[in-house]
Amino acid sequence: MARDVIDPTPIEKRDDLVAWFEGGIKPKSHFRIGTEHEKFVFTLKDHAPVPYEGRHGIRALLDGMQMLLGWDPIMEGDHPIGLFDVTHGGAISLEPGGQFELSGAPVETVHQTWGELTAHLVQLREVATPLGIGFLGLGMTPTWRRDEIPAMPKGRYRIMTNYMPKVGSLGLDMMYRTCTVQVNLDFSSEADMVKKLRVSLALQPVGTALFANSPFTEGRPNGFLSFRSEIWRDTDNARSGMLPWAFEPGMGFERWVDYALDVPMYFIKRGDKYIDVAGKSFRDFFAGKLADMPGERPTISDWANHVSTIFPEVRLKRYLEMRGSDGGPWRRLPALPAFWVGLLYDDACLDAAWDIAKGWTAEERQKLRDEVPRLGFKAEIGGRSLLDITRECVDLAHAGLKRRNRLNPRGDDETRYLAPLAEIVERGTTPAEVLLAEVAGPWGGDLDRVFTEYAY
Repeated sequence: MARDVIDPTPIEKRDDLVAWFEGGIKPKSHFRIGTEHEKFVFTLKDHAPVPYEGRHGIRALLDGMQMLLGWDPIMEGDHPIGLFDVTHGGAISLEPGGQFELSGAPVETVHQTWGELTAHLVQLREVATPLGIGFLGLGMTPTWRRDEIPAMPKGRYRIMTNYMPKVGSLGLDMMYRTCTVQVNLDFSSEADMVKKLRVSLALQPVGTALFANSPFTEGRPNGFLSFRSEIWRDTDNARSGMLPWAFEPGMGFERWVDYALDVPMYFIKRGDKYIDVAGKSFRDFFAGKLADMPGERPTISDWANHVSTIFPEVRLKRYLEMRGSDGGPWRRLPALPAFWVGLLYDDACLDAAWDIAKGWTAEERQKLRDEVPRLGFKAEIGGRSLLDITRECVDLAHAGLKRRNRLNPRGDDETRYLAPLAEIVERGTTPAEVLLAEVAGPWGGDLDRVFTEYAY
């Protein structure tokens, strides 16, 4: 979940909303990579969820990380709910059920993403281990019931928790029982944004299959390879999905503004107070006609925070966010930015990726997205298996990273981070299928072993 934006600039006209997105345009020389990952927090003693309060709770973990890093605390009332690195721009935040998220700083290379991740985990273990806390890398908590999981003291999450059951059957599972890895990438123009958005939307099921890693719910196989992805199909369809209109003529920043204006709001923040306006219209708010706040007009903060509550498979902010992948083992996390950077930051690979998907209809794209959570690489589109398409995409990403030629001090380029994905494609099975086989085979049905084998 996004960190709230603070910008009291009033919005005077619709063009201001468009201009906010246009503010993300950068020259290619300034393109950056932002990687975010979430992880479940568990007690080392009995593999239970960790409460917020207490000597060995999540608050104590945040306090310890602040002392170690010197980052500024993010407070809600008297409660620390995250940390912010004012020097480099990274942040640590809490998801609704205490999932611990690193929102990485914008960096130039995947090597730096790897360095940031490994430094974070070393720092985290230094604080967490004495507290008896561990971290699990999966797309969905494999054993916990939802009623076992503590709620974090964040106003926006209380509003969302009340609203979710009104608009879908799985929204609370999304909030409290899932983890993702995400990469945020830049665009150089409106046309570049549109092309990258279309390619990444169409091919997001590839990222879902490559990282599919949530086949267990409450100790039993749930029938899916990525149940986290399935959850999004019945969370809140007014703010999620494959955005078929993004492939229609006239797509651009204005079209996204029109879409976002009609996505129902969750909240308005004034000072430290969250005002519950769940289900109400931002378009009415923009016109000063919101019944809950008569005559009040939105600010840039309101717009940025509203945009952060839209959850399609790829989200436009002042950059593009790839949202389709399950969290997983820490060594595999940098493979996601490597994959999308190779595809989208190299013009030839971006063109080739569009050639793969440009002939697909909206119905075909939707069918693929709907089938991948259950079928993984066995899903098909346009007469091709997803495994075949994935192999082609991984090869393209490799070529794109090779041409980027960003080297680490040892002279390695960024293709090294694609190795886990190449192994998955060579094997032809998703990570979830590997986990299912491990539990059924060498683990002898002991799913609890996941808390050691898949721990960070």
